[in-house]
Amino acid sequence: MHHEHPAPGGPSPDDVPAALAVLGVLLTATTYLALAHRARRRNPARGWSPWRTAGFLTGLALLAVALLPPVAPFAHADFRGHMVQHLLIGMYAPLALVLGAPVTLLLRVLPAPHARRLTAVLHSRPARLLTHPAVALLLSTGSLAVLYFTPLHDTATAHPAGHWLLHLHFLLSGCLFAHAIAGPDPAPARPGVRARLVWLGAAIAGHAVISQLMYGGFWVHVHAPVPEVQGGAEIMYYGGDIAELLLAAALIATWRPDRRTHPARPGRSVPGATRAAGAAGV
Repeated sequence: MHHEHPAPGGPSPDDVPAALAVLGVLLTATTYLALAHRARRRNPARGWSPWRTAGFLTGLALLAVALLPPVAPFAHADFRGHMVQHLLIGMYAPLALVLGAPVTLLLRVLPAPHARRLTAVLHSRPARLLTHPAVALLLSTGSLAVLYFTPLHDTATAHPAGHWLLHLHFLLSGCLFAHAIAGPDPAPARPGVRARLVWLGAAIAGHAVISQLMYGGFWVHVHAPVPEVQGGAEIMYYGGDIAELLLAAALIATWRPDRRTHPARPGRSVPGATRAAGAAGV
């Protein structure tokens, strides 16, 4: 088996990092709640959506579930557990976190000079490139082929530091892809809905191909019993489909049609134009 097992009754090498990660989850939840309270206090009329708060806290809860027993020990002992952990950290938790709109919340509570600096970063060329669906797809779904079809998986999971780097990669790349497809936060380079549906379809196809190759034993480079690899492939296939359907639903739910204006014909007024002109004193 490719995972190290702790001595019976002894501590796991991941105990301390897991405790720190859970502490980070709690601190993040506390910070988000404090910022949401500040946003409501600063602008009571606008407030802050409780659905956003619920989404973000759900994402943090999914992270905690993935990092604590029984999922974490299962992931160390069985490749199927690794795949459950991967789906929680890399697909389900990111979608919920992104729907919490943390950047929008931060922009609402920051002082104006700091908010302008953050906005400038979001509009910078590196940020626009990183949040493009093509790049996000390559980092999330594309990296799975490198992970499971090369010795990278066995090398990374043989060491606690490598294992936690995998967790971090799954989380960040998953958040990037969810943000690029359906995130409510500002995304200046985000393409239209049709293009994002195409990129989401590419992700679905990529997950399907990788999981089917793993199930058939083609090119897979994971040192684990065949039933575990096949079970992990099934979890990736069906669990990934559900996550991507949820992402598609989020895209539809957060989509706002563009308002297009049409030039007025000679002799006809544009609805509302007269009222706007009167209000402007023209």
